Amino acid sequence: MEPDHQQLVQLLPLLPVLAELGRTEHMTETAEILGVPQSTVSRAVARASAIVGMDLLIREGRGIRLTPAARTLLPYIEAALEDFQAGLDRVRHESDVVRGRIGVSFQHTFGEATLPLLISAFRAHHPHTVFELWQGPRDDCLRQLANGDMDFALTAPIAPEGRGIRALPLYREPLRAVLHYRHPLAGKSSVRLSELRHEPYITLPEGVGLRALGEALLREAGFRPRIAFEVQESTSARGLVSAGLGFSILPPAGPGSGTGQFLPEAELGLVEVAIESDLAFRQIGIAWRERSFEPDAVRLFRELVVTEGGDLLAELVRARSGTP
Repeated sequence: MEPDHQQLVQLLPLLPVLAELGRTEHMTETAEILGVPQSTVSRAVARASAIVGMDLLIREGRGIRLTPAARTLLPYIEAALEDFQAGLDRVRHESDVVRGRIGVSFQHTFGEATLPLLISAFRAHHPHTVFELWQGPRDDCLRQLANGDMDFALTAPIAPEGRGIRALPLYREPLRAVLHYRHPLAGKSSVRLSELRHEPYITLPEGVGLRALGEALLREAGFRPRIAFEVQESTSARGLVSAGLGFSILPPAGPGSGTGQFLPEAELGLVEVAIESDLAFRQIGIAWRERSFEPDAVRLFRELVVTEGGDLLAELVRARSGTP
């Protein structure tokens, strides 16, 4: 193997790290974006510098600065990665064109109605399309999209645009205080969260959009909650509230969820009460990657959501929000 070719082979696995570091110029941020330890980023830079034969970074106090050599290499690295992504997209298209694969990552609460409504409307016109679905916390959904593993991410809050990511708001829905049906505040039309200051709180894991929104509301109310339970999804949170084990902050469960069902003999039941705050809502949206080549099925689904998504979901929004 020629020396130059061998050098290139050694550098190839390091290119994504160098490209991201070139954009952020920050070790910790680069490690977080790539989902790797900071030591991995440091070793990758040291190895790349050794292969190239010159320093690529200069440390300045606690920060770093790219060397002139690194700045010269950076546009070539980014162009190489973009070209490879375009080729990968084309290969995927050629293999997916027959079965029309569309990948969607989504948060747990959107699997009940929001995503099924969009898929149903699309498959009415394209019945042979295959959907690959992945559900999890908001941060993981967005990571699946950014990594190219999924074509769309359905999240709340909406994904921030930038770095090749586009996003569209679809609808917004209120957040409510979920209380045991015998709670002293259960009969009120609305509550101030400060009234729940001393109550045990039932929340979702870090990285879940609802957790961050709930924490923002409680900060606005002037206190940090006493977390009694941390559960993986909202159904479990509702179950614990129904048993009188604390309160939670969740979007409306909507028709057919069993929210209005009570078992007085077992003291099981819950109610949803409006929260007195201008922040008590969440915005739901869909995000996708901008790319030079977009498979037909992906393009058609995006066009349907952009042009018809609001109308398709309007009835759901009214039902879940309790508006006429």
